[in-house]
Amino acid sequence: MPTNPPAIPAEHRADVERLWNYHHMHHEIRPVDVGIGLGSHDLGVAKIATDLYHQGMYPTLVFTGANAPTTIGTFPRGEAVHYREYAIAHGVPADAILIDTQAKNTGQNIEHTRALLTENQVQARSVILMSRPYQQRRAYATCKQLWPEVDVICASHPLSLDDYVTSIGDTRKVMDMLVGDTQRIDMYAELGFAIPQHVPDDVRAAYSRLVDAGYTSRLV
Repeated sequence: MPTNPPAIPAEHRADVERLWNYHHMHHEIRPVDVGIGLGSHDLGVAKIATDLYHQGMYPTLVFTGANAPTTIGTFPRGEAVHYREYAIAHGVPADAILIDTQAKNTGQNIEHTRALLTENQVQARSVILMSRPYQQRRAYATCKQLWPEVDVICASHPLSLDDYVTSIGDTRKVMDMLVGDTQRIDMYAELGFAIPQHVPDDVRAAYSRLVDAGYTSRLV
């Protein structure tokens, strides 16, 4: 008997959609100097990075990421390593890819990428920062804090919320991580890890309701 695809509980759908839409930056994609794929549990990062390379959006692609508790099972050799393997298998030349296998958070993703580009004498005045969909806003805010002079465009593999949940195969994981990334918008700005971002009242209310409902495993 076929298994039903994972589904967002009806009573939480509106709040999940509100957070999902908030974290998308809705940037227009255009050619840049470097593409940067941020490691996570989501292979969609490697997919969009590969697609945009083939569209001529950048000549150099960086994948950055070690492992985290949420990724070790999916990418046992490390996030950046698996992303690189996917990109090469789908036609990206190996010599167009640089990888950082040590970064364990978004700040390190940015710092290590800058160092890697400097080491390889690649000038980056503009970048496309590719992440899981609900990491876009936090990735943007982190990059602008640590690399303020670079022009940043955010992108993710273009899936609807429901298709994304199906691709991950774990509704609870997606909802918990959406809540966790929302918490980090304010928290990381207060800690100096990221620039401040406006959080609308309806987003704050949706976040609070999901916390009260117990979607808290990714809270700091």
